[in-house]
Amino acid sequence: MRDDLLELLWEGLLETLYMVFWSSLFALAIGIILGVTLVVTEKGGILEAPRLNKAIGTVINGVRSLPLIILIVLLLPLSRLIVGTSLGPTAAIVSLSIGAAPFLGRIIENSLKEVSAGKIEAAKAVGATPATIIFRVLIPEALPALVRGITIGIIGITEFTAVAGAIGAGGLGSLAIRFGYQRFREDVLIATVILIILLVQVIQWTGDSIAKSINKKRYKFE
Repeated sequence: MRDDLLELLWEGLLETLYMVFWSSLFALAIGIILGVTLVVTEKGGILEAPRLNKAIGTVINGVRSLPLIILIVLLLPLSRLIVGTSLGPTAAIVSLSIGAAPFLGRIIENSLKEVSAGKIEAAKAVGATPATIIFRVLIPEALPALVRGITIGIIGITEFTAVAGAIGAGGLGSLAIRFGYQRFREDVLIATVILIILLVQVIQWTGDSIAKSINKKRYKFE
């Protein structure tokens, strides 16, 4: 029984890590584009475009307003089209990436807005191009806040995998529901909860450590 439990937990953990890694990667790529675009196209931004800003903001708010489980169901045909199936961890990555990208986009937007307007104006004054301001001022200055925000986003994706597990995505969430809850195996249910808590703690500790390291190096050179 113990070997059976360990095997189930190991398989579930690997599936969860697989979903979290790839979903975070894709969601972050989309989220950075969304967040940066929202900041630079806002009124008074370096590439002011209010209509584009409003359109992107509306789409983001629309996606974020949908409960995740409904969004996953709506995106099942897209998952089937891209990966050939609507079940399993790989199919879930499509829905998780799209569902998490707007959330990360808002986090990145808020982090970038913490950068002092004076530093942006100084960059403009010396003739810096918009690309230079984005990659040499905005992102570097906001890096610690970005790391902490992205950490929150990855933790959110970890929680999303548990929800996705309810409709066949696999991972620890599916394990907790199929074996722990439906088959009345309290050992499986408790063990999966502990594993998810530990996983979240590791992600949070890693993000905090990276952010602190960036701050220390910045203050050292200053």
